[in-house]
Amino acid sequence: MIAAAAHPPRSTRNCSDVEWKARTDLAAAYRLFDRLGMTDLIYTHMSARIPDTPDHFLINPYGLMFHEVTPDNLVKVDIDGTLIDPDSNHGINPAGFTIHSAVHHARPDVGAVIHLHTDAGMAVSAQADGLLPITQHSLRWHNRIAYHDYEGIALDLAERERLVADLGGHHSMILRNHGLLTVGQDVPEAAILMYYLEQACRQQIMALSGGRPLVYPSPEVCEHTARQYEHAYPRAGVLEWDALVRWLDNSVGPTGPR
Repeated sequence: MIAAAAHPPRSTRNCSDVEWKARTDLAAAYRLFDRLGMTDLIYTHMSARIPDTPDHFLINPYGLMFHEVTPDNLVKVDIDGTLIDPDSNHGINPAGFTIHSAVHHARPDVGAVIHLHTDAGMAVSAQADGLLPITQHSLRWHNRIAYHDYEGIALDLAERERLVADLGGHHSMILRNHGLLTVGQDVPEAAILMYYLEQACRQQIMALSGGRPLVYPSPEVCEHTARQYEHAYPRAGVLEWDALVRWLDNSVGPTGPR
């Protein structure tokens, strides 16, 4: 069976071209992380602000798995949790609303938020030292990642204030004992940051499991590398996104190319 195109033809949905672009990019991100096996059945979530109605954002329908998300069935909601599409057959994850509404309200520079419960991300989130500066991937976040202490399942709206205070101006955060969160100017940026943050966590778990002493670059080299990521390359997603969409469009099946 051929998988649905990551960027399908425009539907009859009554929305602006700007909103349709946000819908197709966000749906592509759900398909991407499904292909990469970075899912938790129906329980994690990604959102995208609609640029021409910035108090509205899109999020996955509660009860669908990542590979079932399409541009048309994404749910539009406002910062207060009101469904903008009252005819939608699905609601939204309450914990997802807590997290995503907090970030979109506090950070007008953010166009997309991704929160996942990946195996390596959750493992590192449970380690007291957090993300270690031991691989090239991890050095992107040297002194540039936030941490938020675990408060239980994110159902308490009062947690929003503490979550955004901990995030501050960062683009990535480790939710202690919980998982990973990335934000970006748009979906491609947030998605690529999430991919590489998970890679850094996975490499850390593998290195620690080897049972041998680790090599740490000097603080000067760590900072130099982080600055290289910031200044020597375009922002995350600029170079990678179109290639990933082509990969999605040319792949078959729900679990990757064959």
